[in-house]
Amino acid sequence: MYDIPFFKPSIDDSELNQIKEVLNQTDKNKTGKLEENFSNYIQTNHSISTSSGTAAMHLSMMSIDLKRGDKIVCSVNAFPSVAEVVRHFDAEPIFVDIDKDDFNIDPLKLDEVLTKSKHKKLKAVFVSHVAGQPAPMDEIYEVADKHGVLIIEDASNAMGAVYKGKKIGSLPKTTLTTFSFSPHSVNNVINAGMIATNEEMLDKRARLLRNHAIVSEAWEKYGDLDYVYDVVDIGVKYDLSQLDAAFCIAQLAKNDSFIKRRQDIAAIYDKELANVPHVSTPVKKRDHIYKRYIIKIDKNRDSFARELAAKNIHTGLNYIPIHLLSYYKSKYNLRINDFPVALTNYQQILSLPIYPSLSDDEVMYVCEQVKSVAKTRV
Repeated sequence: MYDIPFFKPSIDDSELNQIKEVLNQTDKNKTGKLEENFSNYIQTNHSISTSSGTAAMHLSMMSIDLKRGDKIVCSVNAFPSVAEVVRHFDAEPIFVDIDKDDFNIDPLKLDEVLTKSKHKKLKAVFVSHVAGQPAPMDEIYEVADKHGVLIIEDASNAMGAVYKGKKIGSLPKTTLTTFSFSPHSVNNVINAGMIATNEEMLDKRARLLRNHAIVSEAWEKYGDLDYVYDVVDIGVKYDLSQLDAAFCIAQLAKNDSFIKRRQDIAAIYDKELANVPHVSTPVKKRDHIYKRYIIKIDKNRDSFARELAAKNIHTGLNYIPIHLLSYYKSKYNLRINDFPVALTNYQQILSLPIYPSLSDDEVMYVCEQVKSVAKTRV
């Protein structure tokens, strides 16, 4: 019998060779090389590496000078880190319901929320690309232009995804895009994030704040004494280690092959699960890189997941709507039915294993067991 984890990293000699160069001190600038490679891959002007995807989000909020009382609009179906980084500034997240099919923010509901929340402190919309399928950005840009707010993208699950011929992170109307090299909460071997932007001022500010807002340019009179420094703002410690950068260089080089393999796995799932009772496969509206493969179970999702676990197939839940989480429910007096589409989806969704090292035989085993469990439903 197979034992199939929800996620397993794909690692070979390329990661090990990159790491050896750091340990042997033959390459001391892996972070700079990763940023350069990432900019070339995404086709953006600036890439700023960070110690995690959440650090990239938090640093982005610092870069746009988010302040107490500012408002950031985001999907109620985002990972909690999106709202969390907003709250760290004592700013306010405003939640929006989602499209029932692709789980992304609904542009019509976004327009309604922005109209209702019209306020001079309304700063930006934080758009999450769920599961690897881009949100409908043209409609979102139109709404954002109408209300005069910035667009920031959460591409934690969309590294390499394409929207109308352009990679996420290079869209011209987006202020900042944040990425994660380790978006899974289990079995991570590294933590790393990235910010992409075409705006030079934001790039400079993010780089300044990333390492305690330390500068040395003002101390040129000391010559080559690089231990003299100044601090010009309140910063953080979010710079990426050389070891993490080395690992990410190797992973980035394989990202397109990772995407292709996940798409091949998704095609098998789509075919094998197409007519399984009580199971609905993902709705593909746009380019999809399948960082998650999210099905819907119309009969007792949790029982379904337990039966799969008993067959050594581990699943995920992406995501629990933020308004159901204790802190936000209490803080903003949110009711369970405030976001009906997200609520209905949450009661049915289940993420199946999908990662490059998953073999076709393992994929077929997952399909067989899903079919087996589905047959027991009446």
